[in-house]
Amino acid sequence: MPDQRVTSPPAAPISLGASEHASAEPVGLSKAIVFLFALACGATTANVYYAQSIAGPIADSLHLPRSLAGLIVTTTQLGYGLGLFFLVSLSDLVENRRLVLMTTSGTVLSLVWVAISLSAPSFLAASLVLGICAVGSQILVPLAVHLSPEKQRGQVIGSIMGGLVTGIMLSRPLASFLAAQLGWRAIFVLSAAIMLSVLLLLARSLPAWKPHPSRGYLMTLLSTLRLLATVRTLQRRAAYQGTLFAVFNLFWTGVPLMLHTRFGLGKIGIAAFALAGAAGALAAPIAGRVADKGGSTIGTGVVLLGSAIALLISGWGQAAGSILILVAAALILDGAVQANQVFGQRIVQSIDPRARGRLNAAYMTVVFLCGAAGSALGSLTYYHGGWWLTASVGALMALGIFLVFLTESPRSRLPVR
Repeated sequence: MPDQRVTSPPAAPISLGASEHASAEPVGLSKAIVFLFALACGATTANVYYAQSIAGPIADSLHLPRSLAGLIVTTTQLGYGLGLFFLVSLSDLVENRRLVLMTTSGTVLSLVWVAISLSAPSFLAASLVLGICAVGSQILVPLAVHLSPEKQRGQVIGSIMGGLVTGIMLSRPLASFLAAQLGWRAIFVLSAAIMLSVLLLLARSLPAWKPHPSRGYLMTLLSTLRLLATVRTLQRRAAYQGTLFAVFNLFWTGVPLMLHTRFGLGKIGIAAFALAGAAGALAAPIAGRVADKGGSTIGTGVVLLGSAIALLISGWGQAAGSILILVAAALILDGAVQANQVFGQRIVQSIDPRARGRLNAAYMTVVFLCGAAGSALGSLTYYHGGWWLTASVGALMALGIFLVFLTESPRSRLPVR
């Protein structure tokens, strides 16, 4: 489709409620463009997770001691965390289409660099750059909200989140399968080709959107921190999703270990289990429709409690020796996490139309940091107490944040005084 330029509405005082005051309602995005956004988000975010399931073979190939193999994953995640804070905030300053194309181009180049790396330092440097550039997906989310009318934003966010989560869930089994068949470099070569195709599609079809900034880059970063420190709605939504994402990563870090020791599953079996769990991403579009009908608050309570139940079910499934019960638990947990992400994004992106990039940067930085902590906790709890300890800790975390949710009141949506 031809390039379209959309400008932001005139500056207005920050809105701390759930509605935005734009001077004109956006026309909206076609289904094809929404699909492209979802595809781009899924393909881009998957790059942060490919190395998780093949860190061992990569370490051996690059002569990196197994004791340092964790750096393979940590470096990419560190880059992603840096990109979330320092690049996503830029979407409130510079033309968004250009920013997305630049980060996507950087993703393609860094994937090629990863694939041809012959030493550990080269691989780790490339992984850091890859993580930084992979935040393009988080620039697309507020852009999609800018370009969508109020009544459709939940559906649009739901569709995009469904694509993003599908990319995350498919990344690990796909990387494991290709590494077993063609070697670990194959997944990065394939991803580079996919991202190049995505780049060409975005260059051809992505609408432009130009903000009207009133501050420089440094003040924008400080403003991001100020929003996180003062807006209760942002604080709560980041806490809800951050905790659930920690539980999600705790589960998916520990469950492969449990499937191997309890059920004797190898890489292919674990990959098949992950593929079954990926169906939970279907909850995102449904959650989007619920959000558009004003159901975000009650929906949040349901998914927070549902996550605690899912972890308890997984403990039962492990004790009973039933993979089907474990798959059911994975589906419930994945669906709950994705639905809550849609609810959270829908609300956070409605706080202030001029600050959507900064709001998303603050929100996702907290969520990502919590997720990284959850990954570490998953390994720690499993090695010290087995699956029941892992499941119990996850259930307590989900139940704890549910109790915090019960304290929410209309005053919680006001800024901190």
